[in-house]
Amino acid sequence: MSEPVLQTENLVGLYKGAFGVVRAVDEVSLTVNRNEIMGLAGESGCGKSTYTKLLTGTPVPLLYYESGKVLVEGYDIWNTPPEVLRKEVKCKLISYVPQAALDALNPTLRLRQLVRDMLKERTGRKYSEKEAREFLAEHFEELNLDRYVLDLYPHELSGGMKQRAVIAISTYAKPSLLLADEPASSLDVSSQRDLIEMLLDMHRKEMIKSMLVSSHDLCVLRQICDRLAIMYAGKIVEVGSMEEIVNNPLHPYAELLLKSALPLERWTKHEKMESIWGKPPDLRNPPPGCRFHPRCPHVMDICKTRMPPDLEIKRRHVQCWLSAEEYKK
Repeated sequence: MSEPVLQTENLVGLYKGAFGVVRAVDEVSLTVNRNEIMGLAGESGCGKSTYTKLLTGTPVPLLYYESGKVLVEGYDIWNTPPEVLRKEVKCKLISYVPQAALDALNPTLRLRQLVRDMLKERTGRKYSEKEAREFLAEHFEELNLDRYVLDLYPHELSGGMKQRAVIAISTYAKPSLLLADEPASSLDVSSQRDLIEMLLDMHRKEMIKSMLVSSHDLCVLRQICDRLAIMYAGKIVEVGSMEEIVNNPLHPYAELLLKSALPLERWTKHEKMESIWGKPPDLRNPPPGCRFHPRCPHVMDICKTRMPPDLEIKRRHVQCWLSAEEYKK
């Protein structure tokens, strides 16, 4: 039986401001097991980044944790004292690489100086620049990064090298779970390849036991993920193995999302790409029933009034009335 590293149960996160209240993450339940790489896919604005931020226990301004549970290696993240979360959970058990990871490097500091300050913050111990450099040099080399990179300023690094350096620094303690939010979105194709190889190498060498990688780029997720969760308008609509979802998506949104992406298999390369009609709903006032029903080509009357159940069909989870009807047959 699979052992969970991350479990979220009915997680709700809201943005609150002069614009109103946005239900960005609405009763999301998801599990990431030990030794697996989970992908999280969906259109921009579907809630992927918000969900990932909520897992850290430290949301950005205007984002508020409302309810639900986030369990990481037995720690209840939103009921753990901040000092314990900072010293015992972050970096050691869970590490987060944000979407704007390239902005995480201070342009006025060499990387070894940044590492020195980071180690002091996490451990409470003062390190010299030389000690900090030596502390991380071996880890950098394990990831095929030259240790001299630690002597450079951020502006002396390419975009791909910056991204890989941020991931290397974030994983120095070899945490159980790495959260990577759109890790390849700002990179060119060759840099994306280097990053993907780095993530897979870290997983093979068990530097990181498990990963949750969110991206709108299904081609990137296809290369690295064991399982895939599809998110739409703040909710998870389908979860299954990567192979099953790519070859036989059950939710209409998952099917249309795959058709709107570049071909993921050789035998689909001649298929025509299709866009998804309409636009995602305003989450300040989401539609009743299934949130995808205004755009769904298979919409039924029940979809417009009642939220579909979470069905488990052959080890897959899907929230769709269409699947519910098929399941009854």
